[in-house]
Amino acid sequence: MKDYHSVSSYPRPLSSIIISVGLLAIFLTFASWVLLSYPIGDAVRNYFYGEDHMKSLHVPIIWENSSVSGVDGELKAGSVNRNTPFGETSILVGNGSSHETDGDKKKDLENKDQAEPELASDSSSKVDGELKTDSVNKNTPSGETSTLVGNGSSHESDGDKKKDQLASDSSSKEGRTRSSDPSENPDSHNVDLITSSVSGSNESNTSSVNPGCDLYHGHWFYDSSGPLYTNNSCPVLTQMQNCQGNGRPDKEYENWRWRPSQCELPRFNGTKFLELMSGKTLAFVGDSVARNQMESLLCILWQVEVPKNRGNRHMQRWYFRSKSVMIVRIWSSWLVHQTSEPFGDIPKGVVKLHLDLPDETFMQYIPNFDVVVLSSGHWFAKQSVYLLKKEIVGTQLWSLPNPKPMKINNVEAFGISVETSLTAMVTHPNYTGITIVRSYSPDHYEGGAWNTGGSCTGKVKPALPGEQAENGFTNIMHENQVTGFNRAIKKSTNGSKLKLMDITDAFSYRHDGHPGPYRSPDPNKITKRGPDGRPPPQDCLHWCMPGPVDTWNELVLEIIRRESEGSFRP
Repeated sequence: MKDYHSVSSYPRPLSSIIISVGLLAIFLTFASWVLLSYPIGDAVRNYFYGEDHMKSLHVPIIWENSSVSGVDGELKAGSVNRNTPFGETSILVGNGSSHETDGDKKKDLENKDQAEPELASDSSSKVDGELKTDSVNKNTPSGETSTLVGNGSSHESDGDKKKDQLASDSSSKEGRTRSSDPSENPDSHNVDLITSSVSGSNESNTSSVNPGCDLYHGHWFYDSSGPLYTNNSCPVLTQMQNCQGNGRPDKEYENWRWRPSQCELPRFNGTKFLELMSGKTLAFVGDSVARNQMESLLCILWQVEVPKNRGNRHMQRWYFRSKSVMIVRIWSSWLVHQTSEPFGDIPKGVVKLHLDLPDETFMQYIPNFDVVVLSSGHWFAKQSVYLLKKEIVGTQLWSLPNPKPMKINNVEAFGISVETSLTAMVTHPNYTGITIVRSYSPDHYEGGAWNTGGSCTGKVKPALPGEQAENGFTNIMHENQVTGFNRAIKKSTNGSKLKLMDITDAFSYRHDGHPGPYRSPDPNKITKRGPDGRPPPQDCLHWCMPGPVDTWNELVLEIIRRESEGSFRP
């Protein structure tokens, strides 16, 4: 048996114990210095001393005067979503006070220009906002810095869907009206989710998550990767839409992209577009807004291939030789037959619209087209006389010498014109292509019409839900357009496809996307309100380029892709 007490018989000298302790202390001191002085030391400091290692990712906190109705005015902490696509950090923003220090706020403001901008209306006042820092969404798509604005929801999880149901829903006209009435929605400044990511790419996944999802209800988000072209890289851009070239000082409006609620709308891929349209022709038919969209498409494709101009006096034509793709534009203000010759008591020069006859200027060419994008509506505010079966049934800004009761107004005339032109398309014996009807494009003249002091001056970010100005004329024009579209579908006989690209509600938020007073390069143009408060002359109808109008061509590409793959939702 071992004698465990024998150890005590050999006591160590006190001096040796002191030396051992001293050597151990020196070793620990040296090791600590090494750990805290080299790269691994950064991780140790961050872990133990709470330094914010996320600063290097440039993910600023966005302070917003927004709240989410239906959750007692705030978003609850602890709701971590781990099911969104990889690479994007999401921060839920609510109503209350911040837990950050003043130093943190200053650092976030310093990083603001490098990452996500603050989303706010230029006219809205600041309120205290509470940031629930536990609510982090870790799986939204990579390459995006985003603030959700609009009516949709993020599709990644049930939790997200429930939160997004609290946001403004644009699925019906009634919903739009409710969300626009501050008296019914006191918490109308509604930002439900802010997302940000580290990196971006101009290349994109070209297939949506759900190939049959609704593309037209969703939200706008800020994409730090920017537009696919600049005003300097596109030689066919109309000067009136060249907002940067005309001196507009802000440019965040170029970076907001549309995301449907339940799928991804892929970033436009010019190579993919040319492949899908190989050997085919796409025609834009309509007014100046159709030209706006056509130029947007050309600007995007120009970055992939420089086309040949093959236009003539009848139409603009641009040919992309690599895939034998032709892009065409034909002017047609009303899409129906028009004359200016005298008719009864109506003198020469006053436009007469034969609402029951399609415009032959484009109908004669449609057998040569594979995809036709139609744009109309805004010219129905101009002077004209409406005829059905050669009978005068209505007038716009014109009074008959011998007044008599009129049967229709300009809005109803628009609906009839849509039905007439689309019926001609879907019954033409030699046309089997895809007709895409771009729904009525909203203008944003606030405080008046284009010629009575209406203005969009100073709008630099998308409107928040409930903040967009209610436009009764836009709503009823859209309603009549959809009615005409539905009536035409029922008359289809030729097997061609008729698709409604319903952008009206989504673009009601984009009051920031118009040229406003930046319509010309004139260095002496007036861009501010006068001493009497009157705004300068401006364009709140057409769209800056680059800008929101580029989204229309992303939608066109997605429609064509779905149709080519047989996955388009009827």
